[in-house]
Amino acid sequence: MSESEALSYVQASALALGLPLSADRAQRVAIHLQRTAALAERLEQFPLTPEDELAEIYHPQRPEPGQDSKR
Repeated sequence: MSESEALSYVQASALALGLPLSADRAQRVAIHLQRTAALAERLEQFPLTPEDELAEIYHPQRPEPGQDSKR
């Protein structure tokens, strides 16, 4: 993603979302977007197998009223 592409994307997104961005702030956001895109590109090049997937995220359930929570 080139500098001008990133800046155009940031400006168009801000306009579509109704976010007021000064030119300086839009430029800073575009720089961060370019950095993030570069990191993502490097990560996508790393070969992963299905075994490398993250395990399911644990979400504890709240105990139901009257249920013993010390089990």
